[in-house]
Amino acid sequence: MGVLIVLLAVAALLAVWAVVLYNALVRTRNMVAEGLAGIDVQLTRRAELIPNVVETVKGYASHEKELFTRITDLRAASQHAAGTGERLKAEGLLSGALGNLLAVAENYPDLKASQNFLDLSRTLSETEDQLQLARRYYNGSVRNLNIQVESFPSSLIAGRFGFTQAPFFEVEEPGKRQAPTVDFG
Repeated sequence: MGVLIVLLAVAALLAVWAVVLYNALVRTRNMVAEGLAGIDVQLTRRAELIPNVVETVKGYASHEKELFTRITDLRAASQHAAGTGERLKAEGLLSGALGNLLAVAENYPDLKASQNFLDLSRTLSETEDQLQLARRYYNGSVRNLNIQVESFPSSLIAGRFGFTQAPFFEVEEPGKRQAPTVDFG
């Protein structure tokens, strides 16, 4: 009788342990989904701003047609990307192109003085800041999920119930990782 009680207690502890691990994996997977949704909200906001910024700059820098075409193409690629990894890659390339657009705008004093451009530029900058925060939240959630999926003993539950690792948001352009050159002369 005593052995049966011990076996039942061990079985009950194992069941509670499995439920706790499973719930932790579900919570972390949902945090990853929340982080991705936050990125998506900011990407949508930015995608709505891009045509306005491009049209404003176009009026002043008409000879930068190649850059405008690239931004338009990258925006479309980002919006029509099939999966999370493809979307994050396209979005990273678009961020780099937008940086180039704003650098081009620096060469046009009349454009920099335009209230419309200043408002759009400020809004785009705020959106990029929010996007940066959303990316960091997403990457933190992905890190936590990936640790749980790989770590023992939660890996036993993760494998049994189909939990998989999620991709990190990473910068695709190598030039983005290098420190900028500052020239005061």
